Amino acid sequence: MLTLASKLKREEGVRAGRTSAGSNDASHRVSVRDRLLIKEVSELEANLPNTCKVTFPDENKLYHFQLAISPDEGYYLGGKFQFEIEVPEAYNMVPPRVKCLTRIWHPNIAETGEICLSLLREHSIDGTGWAPTRTLKDVVWGLNSLFTDLLNFDDPLNIDAAEHHLRDKEDFRNKVQDFIKNYAR
Repeated sequence: MLTLASKLKREEGVRAGRTSAGSNDASHRVSVRDRLLIKEVSELEANLPNTCKVTFPDENKLYHFQLAISPDEGYYLGGKFQFEIEVPEAYNMVPPRVKCLTRIWHPNIAETGEICLSLLREHSIDGTGWAPTRTLKDVVWGLNSLFTDLLNFDDPLNIDAAEHHLRDKEDFRNKVQDFIKNYAR
């Protein structure tokens, strides 16, 4: 992440040395999102759960990264689940877009990758949705918690998975393990 931070500092130094006519060059402006991300990514990397790993395909694009979660307990123990996180230009007024890239049998994650996590909702009735005070760290910790304490069978996105769990917990566990064996290694 030092690459983008160093680049921003160099550009600020160059701009400071320019005349007032040259300092209004819009092509050299850094968005609010990118400035926030420099700070938030540094904080995230310092406070990452031990079950998570963040990778940046392009270290100059902090707004696009992948998260791997390898739960160390519960139904999903033994799996490695990949998520793609895209931070929109309007961040932090709107939440990041998150998609699960790994096929999974989970009540709060659809087989197509959509995720039901209240803090990713732009508007939420219960007040637990996205707020400008939330950070990427909150998103990562929330996604990680979907495999433990935020696993919610009462308000599912994947209704079939939730009903399967209610009907037969042991068979649900077996199906989760089949998905892990076939898709999440």
